[in-house]
Amino acid sequence: MADAEAAPAAKKRSDLPVRLASAFVMLALVIGAIIMGEDYMSGLVAIVAAVAFVEYCLLVYKAAPTIGWRGTGVAFGLFYFGFAAWVLMRLDSYFLIAAVGAVIFTDTGAYFSGRTIGGPKIAPKISPSKTWAGLIGGMVFAGLWLSFVAGVFFFTSEGGDLAGVWEVGHDKIISAFLVGCLLAVVAQAGDFFESWLKRRAGVKDSSRLIPGHGGVFDRVDGMIPVALVVGLLSTAA
Repeated sequence: MADAEAAPAAKKRSDLPVRLASAFVMLALVIGAIIMGEDYMSGLVAIVAAVAFVEYCLLVYKAAPTIGWRGTGVAFGLFYFGFAAWVLMRLDSYFLIAAVGAVIFTDTGAYFSGRTIGGPKIAPKISPSKTWAGLIGGMVFAGLWLSFVAGVFFFTSEGGDLAGVWEVGHDKIISAFLVGCLLAVVAQAGDFFESWLKRRAGVKDSSRLIPGHGGVFDRVDGMIPVALVVGLLSTAA
């Protein structure tokens, strides 16, 4: 009995390094592609979107009861993944790093807050591990990240004057925090969408492509809707 109880606990503890490794790899790939140039970035986005779309289609095939629903699901996926990839390819490095970081910090904040505070679940039938405390933690972490990115932008534009950063850009920094909170909700919605689809399909992961991590779709489920929102916001900025 002790061994049986220890196994789930060990698995929970193993989640943290897996998540951190995933976050660092994702951010490193994006920054590396940005440094290497626009073509490399577009290529990375295209490959990730294509693999995630294939995994999505396999889930739809298992989850949808009829050919009609499968066709509808695939058509939606073409727009969902295709438009998100198109947006990411067109974003400048500032908005791209902000978007990727927002998703990473949402996941990190939700993980720590959910495990530390616990409390009521958001939708236990879809994703039993997601709590309201986790969502709020993810919103705060993502908000702080976007505030930091905005602060760095104004710090650079003000020639390294910290006082000038707050004087000139305090309203934008506060707005960035609120946008971060919004993106956290959007990222969690993308996570719930994939969780719902996997439950319908009767599988735990979108694939076994990444050992210990599941599939590519599992890693970018929150990034896709965030890319769509960031694309809209960047056009208005």
